[in-house]
Amino acid sequence: MKYRLMIFDLDGTLLNTLEDLTDSVNYVLWKHGFKERTLEEVRGFIGNGIHKLIERSVPEGTAPFLTEECYKDFVPHYKVHCAEKTRPYDGIPELLQRLKEAGVKIAVVSNKADYAVKELCAKYFPGIFDEVVGERVGIHRKPSPDAVNEVIRLLGATKEETVYVGDSDVDVQTAENAGIDGIFVAWGFKGEAFLKEAGANVIVTRPEEIA
Repeated sequence: MKYRLMIFDLDGTLLNTLEDLTDSVNYVLWKHGFKERTLEEVRGFIGNGIHKLIERSVPEGTAPFLTEECYKDFVPHYKVHCAEKTRPYDGIPELLQRLKEAGVKIAVVSNKADYAVKELCAKYFPGIFDEVVGERVGIHRKPSPDAVNEVIRLLGATKEETVYVGDSDVDVQTAENAGIDGIFVAWGFKGEAFLKEAGANVIVTRPEEIA
């Protein structure tokens, strides 16, 4: 294999988390008397972390303090309900096992809250990843390359040996900002046409293509 380290996005790349995210978004919208969002609306809001997801989900013009209240209500609700409808995409567990057996180091860098990233990886991919990093204080969110660069350093790889795998324009920018290759998946939240428009030049439609 060309790469010694593969760093993956989580939502829309390894796991289909859309329904659980939508359920928690709609819980806080309902609680505050706002109109609920559809799956497709939430799909378009994902990619820049949970706070940005809430900012995009509340009605336009919502007072900042109310947006903050919705965010504070979302966090504990999603923490409890983040693994109810979430599932790995078909072929992903087999891909990760194949990479592991081939001696490739594998990691996750996500804009999802760190507690949820660690919980979901432990539940669906126990013992698979060499490093898992989510959004937390002190780490700049993607498309900043900071977390990717830190994982590369921790796992002792070079940038030439590393590839970032994701499903969004944020992931395309992250790979570019980190100065590493990127592979982008058409089965995620954004789709092939969107990825091409965002500048993705390697797009796969099935997990086995990555291997």
